[in-house]
Amino acid sequence: MSIKLYGMPLSNYYNMVKTVLIEKGMDFEEVLMKPNQSEDYLRISPMGKVPCLETSAGFLTETTVMIDYLEELGQGPSFYPSDPFARAKVRELIQYLEKYIELPARRLYGEVFFGAEVDQLRRDEVRAQLDKGFIALGRLAKFDPYLAGAEISYADFFFKFSVNLATLVARKALDWNAFEEIPHLKELLSLMDQRQSVQRVLAAQAA
Repeated sequence: MSIKLYGMPLSNYYNMVKTVLIEKGMDFEEVLMKPNQSEDYLRISPMGKVPCLETSAGFLTETTVMIDYLEELGQGPSFYPSDPFARAKVRELIQYLEKYIELPARRLYGEVFFGAEVDQLRRDEVRAQLDKGFIALGRLAKFDPYLAGAEISYADFFFKFSVNLATLVARKALDWNAFEEIPHLKELLSLMDQRQSVQRVLAAQAA
């Protein structure tokens, strides 16, 4: 069977996995699915989250797990360095993007995308967390021109679909143009936008 990717184009994590599948030239089927708590969906995605990946061996959840699985299948190009330490640094970058940029920004998604009421204390907390996260990323990343150096890696796909949302949240909820103020963000996002895989994913999202 071909791989099936469950989720929706509005999910940044869904788009990360979809981009990797396209980059690797793998056959896959998209199954439109919103996060939900139905018993049927919880059987394949125990937290009810998207994305979820169906393989011939069973189902997988969590984006980093799915991407590592696709890597280990050995199809298409690899986006990990061959050196063990360099590979670990890519995984480290992914952790920083998830924990210190994407997750703090997610605390304001309700306000930005759904009109939820958010108090100033939460906004201040998120601003402080994002400040710290972007500074830490700047210390860790090389931006030469990619996060881990001269070659694109999985960290760059995480960057594309995490940082673009974080900067949108910063602008709309915090009145903070992080996109313009923080070095290298604009250049790397622009570089990633040139990839056909990213363009295809963004077109589906816009539709």
